[in-house]
Amino acid sequence: MSKRALGKGLEALIPQGVIDTLDAEKVSHIPIDQITGNPHQPRKHFDEDKIRSLAESIRADGVLQPVVVRKRGDRYELVMGERRLQAAKLAGVPSIPAIVRAVADADSLRLALVENLQREDLNPIEVAEGYRALVDKFGLSQQELADLVGKDRSSVANTLRLLALPEEIRTYLVEEKLSEGHARALLSLPTRAEQLACAERIIRKQLNVRQVEVELGGKRQRAVKGRPKKKKPAHIELLEKAMSQHLSTRVSVEEHRGGKGKIVIEFYSHDDFERLAGILSIPLPR
Repeated sequence: MSKRALGKGLEALIPQGVIDTLDAEKVSHIPIDQITGNPHQPRKHFDEDKIRSLAESIRADGVLQPVVVRKRGDRYELVMGERRLQAAKLAGVPSIPAIVRAVADADSLRLALVENLQREDLNPIEVAEGYRALVDKFGLSQQELADLVGKDRSSVANTLRLLALPEEIRTYLVEEKLSEGHARALLSLPTRAEQLACAERIIRKQLNVRQVEVELGGKRQRAVKGRPKKKKPAHIELLEKAMSQHLSTRVSVEEHRGGKGKIVIEFYSHDDFERLAGILSIPLPR
């Protein structure tokens, strides 16, 4: 869902009126030593090799895309363009093209976050921390936040939940040893110790997200206590096996008198639910 929104371009995340204003505003060349960084910048980790590569490009061709700044006394504060500013400093250029805008604190954080989301440049923890900053500092609800960044509310809620994971697992995410899909699966485990043990096993065995979801789903089933179930007829067991293999998830079929019954298809995350809906050709509301 997020990739679909991003694919629509910047207008999918920022209202067209804001883009039109940016396009119409005059580009100035501002001395780099008069620009301070954005204190609301959500990105905490920058790829030094990419910064150096961008600096070499700037030395050769200059800064092709202006940064966005806002006035702060007799100086300027960066709103968008952290990588370009860092690379320009490294390249040793004296000034940088910039658009000066009157931007509120909330918009400064939102635009910095959106800029990185547009390039898919933030790791999941940086996105989650950026979301939390918008919620905490500016009193936004999750729905208001979702509207601002062009996501659905459940996606925003799931991203924020990543901050509840142990610090070690959050570090694995930053270091790209685990994916966001892995992390969401780990959230289903009830204790910190279980989450850490499973995370280390994922890294050690190089498990993919689907393998983890199936493993954790099996554990949940084994944890359910109750009376032993009657053995199902052979044709029902064959049907369950065929459907489970086709859908790559656990399927339970119950047959009652009169030819009635029910089919239970398990899913282990929002992404897994959408995967199943796609296989079954079920259109989901957007």
